[in-house]
Parts: sequence; structure tokens; C-alpha cells
Amino acid sequence: MRKTDAQNVTAESGKVVEAPGGVQSLHRAVAILQSVAHARQGIGLAELSKEVGLHTSTTFHLAKTLVTLGVMRQEPDSKRYRVGPRLFSLASGALDELELLDTAVPFLAALAEKTGENSHIAVNAGREVVVIGKCDGGASIRVVERVGAARPPHATALGKMLLSALSPSQLDKLLASLPLDQITPKTIVDPEQLKVAIREVGKNNIAFDDGEFDADVRCLAAPVFDFRSRMVAAIGISAPVWRIGLNRIGDVSAIVQDAAKDLSQQLGYRGKLEPKESAG
Repeated sequence: MRKTDAQNVTAESGKVVEAPGGVQSLHRAVAILQSVAHARQGIGLAELSKEVGLHTSTTFHLAKTLVTLGVMRQEPDSKRYRVGPRLFSLASGALDELELLDTAVPFLAALAEKTGENSHIAVNAGREVVVIGKCDGGASIRVVERVGAARPPHATALGKMLLSALSPSQLDKLLASLPLDQITPKTIVDPEQLKVAIREVGKNNIAFDDGEFDADVRCLAAPVFDFRSRMVAAIGISAPVWRIGLNRIGDVSAIVQDAAKDLSQQLGYRGKLEPKESAG
């Protein structure tokens, strides 16, 4: 029995099946991409329509959009569809992130063990920073950090560290477009004051969030570089403010910086720990 356009698509099978909710066109587009990706010799419109169980006109319009986006391409002579160059670029970026996280895991564990606090690693995601990995510390009271969480760069240690990799012109442009929200009374919202703080971060290779994102939390972060001397991530810890007082910041900062240095060396970095070129 032929499936109808009123049905959705599962991302796992690539077939049209009954599925409540969701964005129908997105489900269908994923099914089309999967079918094209599995067709080593490319696939024509009629065959593609039959495989995903959609009308030819529906398949054509979705495929045309995917071609326009660059995630699919159509051979000019045979008109067969193949995966596009942008899909390879997206896959490469995801692979880089996975490899970074795989490499970082033991260093996150060591950092959490040495400090007793939650450790985490984050990458630049345009106007935000995203936590891609974490390791819980041994303290009985811990700061909760969710993998995949997006954070405002101006109010976090991880974010300020990643911002320090930008050139002055890049930083000016980004800060002009960022909503510098006053998240806590300590959040820096003045662009000029923030630039001064970020320059200090770049100079000292350590960033602090002193209750700027969460009034009860203090965070520290250090830069992670790859073999091309690009800052690809920031690694750090979070703890209740009362557990990392001024008497402990110096020792904890050194531990965080050592973890960042060791991870950078594992990634092939051989220079001094100074911000060079941004990965983004």
C-alpha cells in the first residue's frame, strides 16, 4: 500500500511512516537525504519518490530546496541526485567536534578529580558558546551543567575565553550584535568594560565568571589550542562561590591552565599558551 503525503518520515529508517507531531517537511527532507546518501550511483526522481513514498511533485520541490541549500546536488546530464558539498562540510565539523571531545574526556576527568569540582569543555557557536562535554567532581554539592547547553559568551568564563581568540575588529563586530543582557548584578554589560576584561583574559590565559551568569557560582576557564595554533575550545570548572574563595583561586587557576595545556599538547599544539587564531 502506497504511503500518502499526509504521513511523516522517521529519521532512522528513511521511510514514510505514521508519526504524530513534528515538522512534516523536515521529516521528509531527512528521508530524501538518507535515500540519496545510500545511493552510491545517484538516484533519479522517480526512484527517489518511490523509495520515500511521496508524490513526485512533493519529492521534486523538497529535492530542489536541498540542492539550493547545497546538501544535495543534481548531475546535469543524468539528473540523478547525489549528496552535496555542504553535507560533507557539516559532517566534517561534527567529526572534528567528536574527535575533540574524545580526546578531552580523560583531561576533563583528571581536572574534576584534582579540583573536586565539575569540569566542562565548550566551543564557539557563533553568538553563543556550547558545552560539549563535562565530568562531575567529587564534591557533595555540585553545580549542574548540561551537555549541549548554550551560554551567553559575555557572562561566562568559557565564553570570555573563546572571545579572547577574536581579533579586535572581529570582537567589535560581534559585541555590536550581541544582546549584553544583565543576567546578574555582576554581569558585565558595558562593551568597553567587557573588551578590557577580554584583553586581560587573553593576556593571562585564564578567564573568570564571578557570579556573572549565576550569582551563586564561580567559574574558571583556560584556552585549548590545536596543532594549527587555533583556539578550538575552552576548558574549565564551575563551583559554588563559597567553595572557591580568593585563597583558592590561584591554585585552582594553575590546575585549570595545566589541564588546558596538556589537552592542547595532545591535540598537537607546540607553541606557547598564547591566543593566536580563532577557530571560528
